[in-house]
Amino acid sequence: MCMVTLQYDQRSALARRKMAALMASGLFTQVAMQSQTPTQEEVREDRELTQAFMEHSKRSMSDIIARYI
Repeated sequence: MCMVTLQYDQRSALARRKMAALMASGLFTQVAMQSQTPTQEEVREDRELTQAFMEHSKRSMSDIIARYI
């Protein structure tokens, strides 16, 4: 089984009609998606990775920038 995620403007009448037609065909089912909030540990790890990337990219670019200054 394959999963498809659709994003559409819920205020669009055409989009709502098309979505209703897809669901009415019986070929598709709707699965409730749970919003997953990151844990404190995940937030901390993401922050550390971002900081490490930024620090590394500054060092890597310093030689290139120095050539053109």
